[in-house]
Amino acid sequence: MMDLFQSLFEWYMANLNYFTVALLMAIESTFIPLPSEVVVPFAAYKAAQGDLNVFLVVLFGTIGALSGSLINYSLAYYLGRPIVHKFAASKVGKLFLLSEEKVIHVEEYFVKNGRSSTFIGRLVPGVRHLISIPAGLAKMSLRDFILFTFIGAGLWNICLAVIGYYLYEIREEIYPYLGYIMLALGIGFTVYLIIKARQNKRKKI
Repeated sequence: MMDLFQSLFEWYMANLNYFTVALLMAIESTFIPLPSEVVVPFAAYKAAQGDLNVFLVVLFGTIGALSGSLINYSLAYYLGRPIVHKFAASKVGKLFLLSEEKVIHVEEYFVKNGRSSTFIGRLVPGVRHLISIPAGLAKMSLRDFILFTFIGAGLWNICLAVIGYYLYEIREEIYPYLGYIMLALGIGFTVYLIIKARQNKRKKI
C-alpha cells in the first residue's frame, strides 16, 4: 500500500505543470470537491527545486481558479435560484458534496458581506469554492466579480505557495514520511466523504 501511494505521489509530481495547475484549480473552484491544498503547495515545491517558476505557478493557479469560479457564476446567473437549489438537493449534487444547506449558507455569507465576499470568501474554507454561486444568483457585475475573485484567489495561492516553499526547506525531514502523509490524506478524505454521505442520509430520514 505504501509503495502504491509513493508511486502515485511521484507520478503526480512528475505531471504537475502550469497547465495541470490551472486545470486542477479550475476544477477546485467549481462544485467538484478537490482541495487546492494538494495542488499549489506541491507545484511551489517543484518551483523551489527549480523545475517551475513560482510566480507562474501562482498566476496559472489564479487563472484556473478564476475560470472555475466563472463556471459556477455563469450557471447560477443563467439558471436561477430554483434550479440551483434543486440541483444541490439532488442525488447528483450530493455526489459532489453539495446540499441545499450549503448553498443557503454561502448565500447568507454573500448577503452579509456584499460583493466583497467574492474576495474575502476565497480565503474562507467551506465557502471559497461556492461563493461564486450566490454572486451569480445576485447577478453581480461581471467586472467586479472577476476583479474580486482574481485578487482573492491570488492571495490564497500565494499563501499556498509559501507553504510549498517551506515544505521544500524541510524536505530532508519529511521525505521519509511522504508516503505516510499521502496515505493519511487519502484516508482522511475518504472518511470525510463517508461522514458527509451519512449526514445527508440522516437528513432524508
